[in-house]
Amino acid sequence: MTKLTPIESEFATTEDAEAHDAWVRAKVERALASTKQRIPHDAVMAKAQAVLDKYK
Repeated sequence: MTKLTPIESEFATTEDAEAHDAWVRAKVERALASTKQRIPHDAVMAKAQAVLDKYK
């Protein structure tokens, strides 16, 4: 187990970093393989902007 410092990584060990990387990669692979209907970028950004505008 290789310990890491906060300057090197947000994870305590290389094993933690590798496990997180594997988890993210698996999520991305599932998302890319998904057959769910896609939401256009402009629609997502408009919805996010509406949320932000609500708190101005």
